[in-house]
Amino acid sequence: MTNSNSSVISHLIPGSLSELQIKYTQTESFKVPHSELIKSRVITGNDKSVSTAEYKMLRTRISRLMKVNGWSTLAVTSPGQSEGKTLTSINLAISMSMEVDQSVLLVDLDLKKPSIAKKFNCYPSAGISDYFLSDVPLSDILFNPGIERFIILPGNERIVNSSEILSSLKMIQLVEEMKMRYARRRIIFDLPPVLITDDALAFSPYVDAILLVVEDGKTKKNELTKAVDLLKSSNILGIVVNKAKAQNQEIYY
Repeated sequence: MTNSNSSVISHLIPGSLSELQIKYTQTESFKVPHSELIKSRVITGNDKSVSTAEYKMLRTRISRLMKVNGWSTLAVTSPGQSEGKTLTSINLAISMSMEVDQSVLLVDLDLKKPSIAKKFNCYPSAGISDYFLSDVPLSDILFNPGIERFIILPGNERIVNSSEILSSLKMIQLVEEMKMRYARRRIIFDLPPVLITDDALAFSPYVDAILLVVEDGKTKKNELTKAVDLLKSSNILGIVVNKAKAQNQEIYY
Protein backbone atom coordinates (compact mmCIF):
# COMPACT_ATOMS: atom_id res chain seq x y z
CA MET A 1 0.00 0.00 0.00
CA THR A 2 1.19 3.50 -0.57
CA ASN A 3 -1.23 5.46 1.59
CA SER A 4 -3.50 4.97 4.60
CA ASN A 5 -6.56 4.55 2.38
CA SER A 6 -5.02 1.82 0.26
CA SER A 7 -6.36 -1.66 -0.26
CA VAL A 8 -5.04 -4.75 -1.99
CA ILE A 9 -7.17 -6.89 -4.25
CA SER A 10 -5.65 -10.15 -5.48
CA HIS A 11 -6.82 -12.85 -7.88
CA LEU A 12 -5.44 -15.87 -5.97
CA ILE A 13 -6.32 -18.51 -3.16
CA PRO A 14 -5.55 -19.39 0.93
CA GLY A 15 -2.61 -21.16 3.73
CA SER A 16 0.12 -22.50 6.72
CA LEU A 17 1.96 -22.98 10.40
CA SER A 18 4.70 -24.73 12.83
CA GLU A 19 7.86 -23.52 14.70
CA LEU A 20 11.23 -22.33 13.36
CA GLN A 21 13.87 -20.48 15.36
CA ILE A 22 16.53 -18.53 13.46
CA LYS A 23 19.89 -17.42 14.79
CA TYR A 24 21.89 -14.99 12.65
CA THR A 25 25.55 -15.88 13.00
CA GLN A 26 27.08 -14.40 9.85
CA THR A 27 24.31 -12.08 8.66
CA GLU A 28 24.49 -8.48 9.88
CA SER A 29 21.50 -7.74 12.07
CA PHE A 30 20.23 -4.39 13.34
CA LYS A 31 16.93 -3.03 14.54
CA VAL A 32 15.27 -0.52 12.23
CA PRO A 33 13.27 2.00 14.31
CA HIS A 34 9.52 1.50 14.10
CA SER A 35 9.11 5.16 13.11
CA GLU A 36 11.32 4.63 10.05
CA LEU A 37 9.25 1.65 8.93
CA ILE A 38 6.02 3.62 9.31
CA LYS A 39 7.53 6.50 7.35
CA SER A 40 8.37 4.11 4.49
CA ARG A 41 4.91 2.44 4.70
CA VAL A 42 6.54 -0.86 5.66
CA ILE A 43 4.33 -3.06 7.81
CA THR A 44 5.66 -4.42 11.10
CA GLY A 45 3.21 -7.28 11.46
CA ASN A 46 2.32 -6.17 14.98
CA ASP A 47 -0.30 -3.58 14.14
CA LYS A 48 -3.99 -3.98 13.30
CA SER A 49 -4.11 -1.70 10.27
CA VAL A 50 -6.12 -2.44 7.16
CA SER A 51 -2.87 -2.59 5.18
CA THR A 52 -1.41 -5.32 7.40
CA ALA A 53 -4.64 -7.33 7.20
CA GLU A 54 -4.69 -7.05 3.40
CA TYR A 55 -1.06 -8.15 3.07
CA LYS A 56 -1.74 -11.12 5.36
CA MET A 57 -4.63 -12.14 3.11
CA LEU A 58 -2.39 -11.82 0.05
CA ARG A 59 0.34 -13.78 1.87
CA THR A 60 -2.00 -16.62 2.76
CA ARG A 61 -3.32 -16.97 -0.77
CA ILE A 62 0.14 -16.97 -2.32
CA SER A 63 1.54 -19.33 0.33
CA ARG A 64 -1.23 -21.83 -0.40
CA LEU A 65 -0.51 -21.80 -4.12
CA MET A 66 3.24 -22.07 -3.63
CA LYS A 67 2.88 -24.92 -1.14
CA VAL A 68 0.48 -26.88 -3.35
CA ASN A 69 2.86 -26.58 -6.30
CA GLY A 70 6.07 -27.13 -4.32
CA TRP A 71 7.39 -23.69 -5.26
CA SER A 72 9.89 -21.65 -3.24
CA THR A 73 10.70 -18.68 -5.48
CA LEU A 74 8.47 -15.76 -6.47
CA ALA A 75 9.25 -12.70 -8.58
CA VAL A 76 7.26 -9.48 -8.17
CA THR A 77 7.06 -7.00 -11.04
CA SER A 78 4.69 -4.51 -12.67
CA PRO A 79 3.93 -3.29 -16.20
CA GLY A 80 5.27 0.24 -15.60
CA GLN A 81 7.05 2.43 -13.07
CA SER A 82 5.84 3.61 -9.66
CA GLU A 83 2.97 1.12 -9.41
CA GLY A 84 4.01 -0.21 -6.00
CA LYS A 85 5.87 -3.44 -6.82
CA THR A 86 8.79 -2.82 -4.44
CA LEU A 87 6.64 -1.97 -1.43
CA THR A 88 4.43 -4.96 -2.26
CA SER A 89 7.56 -7.17 -2.39
CA ILE A 90 8.71 -5.91 1.01
CA ASN A 91 5.38 -6.16 2.81
CA LEU A 92 4.56 -9.53 1.27
CA ALA A 93 7.97 -10.85 2.38
CA ILE A 94 7.46 -9.55 5.94
CA SER A 95 3.98 -11.10 6.05
CA MET A 96 5.42 -14.43 4.90
CA SER A 97 8.15 -14.28 7.55
CA MET A 98 5.38 -14.19 10.18
CA GLU A 99 4.51 -17.78 9.23
CA VAL A 100 6.53 -19.56 11.88
CA ASP A 101 7.56 -22.60 9.85
CA GLN A 102 9.81 -20.79 7.39
CA SER A 103 12.15 -17.89 6.74
CA VAL A 104 12.06 -15.40 3.85
CA LEU A 105 14.83 -13.96 1.72
CA LEU A 106 14.02 -10.76 -0.17
CA VAL A 107 16.35 -10.04 -3.11
CA ASP A 108 16.61 -6.65 -4.81
CA LEU A 109 16.99 -7.46 -8.51
CA ASP A 110 15.89 -4.06 -9.76
CA LEU A 111 19.55 -3.66 -10.70
CA LYS A 112 19.14 -0.35 -12.52
CA LYS A 113 17.18 1.22 -9.67
CA PRO A 114 17.69 -0.68 -6.39
CA SER A 115 15.60 0.75 -3.54
CA ILE A 116 14.71 -1.96 -1.01
CA ALA A 117 17.48 -1.06 1.47
CA LYS A 118 16.42 2.60 1.44
CA LYS A 119 12.94 1.60 2.63
CA PHE A 120 14.67 0.42 5.82
CA ASN A 121 16.76 3.60 6.02
CA CYS A 122 19.80 1.46 5.21
CA TYR A 123 22.55 2.45 2.76
CA PRO A 124 24.78 -0.63 2.45
CA SER A 125 28.42 -0.39 1.41
CA ALA A 126 27.96 -3.54 -0.70
CA GLY A 127 25.04 -5.03 -2.59
CA ILE A 128 24.25 -7.79 -5.04
CA SER A 129 26.03 -5.83 -7.79
CA ASP A 130 29.26 -6.28 -5.80
CA TYR A 131 28.64 -10.01 -5.62
CA PHE A 132 28.46 -10.21 -9.41
CA LEU A 133 31.08 -7.65 -10.37
CA SER A 134 33.62 -7.90 -7.53
CA ASP A 135 33.01 -11.38 -6.03
CA VAL A 136 32.04 -9.95 -2.63
CA PRO A 137 30.71 -12.89 -0.52
CA LEU A 138 26.96 -12.92 0.10
CA SER A 139 27.64 -13.17 3.84
CA ASP A 140 29.10 -9.64 3.65
CA ILE A 141 25.99 -8.30 1.91
CA LEU A 142 22.96 -9.93 3.56
CA PHE A 143 21.31 -8.16 6.48
CA ASN A 144 18.43 -8.68 8.90
CA PRO A 145 16.45 -5.49 9.71
CA GLY A 146 15.37 -6.70 13.13
CA ILE A 147 12.42 -8.75 11.87
CA GLU A 148 12.51 -12.42 12.78
CA ARG A 149 12.98 -14.94 9.94
CA PHE A 150 13.49 -12.14 7.39
CA ILE A 151 16.72 -11.54 5.44
CA ILE A 152 17.44 -8.94 2.74
CA LEU A 153 19.92 -9.21 -0.13
CA PRO A 154 20.07 -5.52 -1.09
CA GLY A 155 21.11 -3.73 -4.23
CA ASN A 156 23.79 -1.07 -4.25
CA GLU A 157 25.40 0.40 -7.33
CA ARG A 158 23.38 0.67 -10.53
CA ILE A 159 24.26 -2.01 -13.12
CA VAL A 160 24.01 -0.88 -16.74
CA ASN A 161 24.08 -4.35 -18.35
CA SER A 162 21.50 -5.67 -15.91
CA SER A 163 19.63 -8.08 -18.22
CA GLU A 164 22.91 -9.79 -19.12
CA ILE A 165 23.66 -10.23 -15.40
CA LEU A 166 20.16 -11.56 -14.70
CA SER A 167 20.44 -14.23 -17.41
CA SER A 168 24.07 -15.14 -16.64
CA LEU A 169 25.29 -18.54 -15.48
CA LYS A 170 26.38 -17.01 -12.17
CA MET A 171 22.82 -15.77 -11.54
CA ILE A 172 21.32 -19.16 -12.44
CA GLN A 173 23.74 -20.86 -10.05
CA LEU A 174 22.94 -18.33 -7.30
CA VAL A 175 19.20 -18.95 -7.56
CA GLU A 176 19.69 -22.72 -7.51
CA GLU A 177 22.04 -22.48 -4.53
CA MET A 178 19.56 -20.33 -2.57
CA LYS A 179 16.76 -22.81 -3.33
CA MET A 180 18.81 -25.87 -2.38
CA ARG A 181 20.48 -24.53 0.76
CA TYR A 182 17.34 -23.66 2.70
CA ALA A 183 14.46 -26.07 2.22
CA ARG A 184 12.08 -24.00 4.35
CA ARG A 185 12.88 -20.60 2.92
CA ARG A 186 10.77 -18.59 0.51
CA ILE A 187 12.71 -16.32 -1.84
CA ILE A 188 11.10 -13.18 -3.25
CA PHE A 189 12.75 -11.24 -6.05
CA ASP A 190 11.86 -7.60 -6.71
CA LEU A 191 12.22 -7.16 -10.48
CA PRO A 192 12.10 -4.05 -12.70
CA PRO A 193 8.89 -3.19 -14.62
CA VAL A 194 8.18 -5.50 -17.55
CA LEU A 195 7.57 -2.77 -20.13
CA ILE A 196 10.54 -0.56 -19.18
CA THR A 197 13.40 -3.00 -19.61
CA ASP A 198 13.94 -6.64 -20.64
CA ASP A 199 15.26 -7.57 -17.17
CA ALA A 200 12.09 -9.26 -15.92
CA LEU A 201 11.78 -11.21 -19.15
CA ALA A 202 15.43 -12.30 -18.93
CA PHE A 203 15.07 -13.52 -15.34
CA SER A 204 11.57 -15.02 -15.46
CA PRO A 205 12.66 -18.55 -16.54
CA TYR A 206 14.57 -19.00 -13.25
CA VAL A 207 11.70 -18.46 -10.80
CA ASP A 208 8.73 -20.67 -10.00
CA ALA A 209 6.09 -17.97 -10.29
CA ILE A 210 5.46 -14.27 -10.91
CA LEU A 211 3.14 -11.76 -9.23
CA LEU A 212 2.07 -8.66 -11.17
CA VAL A 213 1.35 -5.37 -9.40
CA VAL A 214 -0.77 -2.71 -11.08
CA GLU A 215 -1.93 0.69 -9.85
CA ASP A 216 -5.63 1.36 -9.69
CA GLY A 217 -6.54 4.18 -12.06
CA LYS A 218 -3.04 4.39 -13.57
CA THR A 219 -2.15 1.12 -15.28
CA LYS A 220 -3.80 0.98 -18.69
CA LYS A 221 -5.54 -2.16 -19.91
CA ASN A 222 -3.25 -2.45 -22.95
CA GLU A 223 -0.17 -2.17 -20.70
CA LEU A 224 -1.40 -5.01 -18.49
CA THR A 225 -2.30 -7.11 -21.54
CA LYS A 226 1.15 -6.58 -23.03
CA ALA A 227 2.91 -7.41 -19.75
CA VAL A 228 0.91 -10.63 -19.34
CA ASP A 229 1.64 -11.57 -22.95
CA LEU A 230 5.38 -11.05 -22.47
CA LEU A 231 5.33 -13.29 -19.38
CA LYS A 232 2.94 -15.90 -20.80
CA SER A 233 5.53 -18.69 -20.57
CA SER A 234 5.80 -18.11 -16.79
CA ASN A 235 3.45 -19.08 -13.96
CA ILE A 236 1.62 -15.82 -13.26
CA LEU A 237 0.03 -16.29 -9.84
CA GLY A 238 -2.23 -13.29 -10.16
CA ILE A 239 -2.55 -9.52 -10.11
CA VAL A 240 -2.39 -7.19 -7.12
CA VAL A 241 -4.33 -3.95 -7.55
CA ASN A 242 -2.39 -1.36 -5.56
CA LYS A 243 -3.60 2.02 -4.26
CA ALA A 244 -7.23 0.95 -4.61
CA LYS A 245 -9.67 2.84 -2.39
CA ALA A 246 -11.48 0.53 0.00
CA GLN A 247 -15.25 0.99 -0.21
CA ASN A 248 -15.58 0.79 3.56
CA GLN A 249 -12.49 1.00 5.74
CA GLU A 250 -14.43 -0.39 8.73
CA ILE A 251 -15.41 -3.62 6.98
CA TYR A 252 -12.21 -5.57 6.46
CA TYR A 253 -12.47 -8.58 8.75
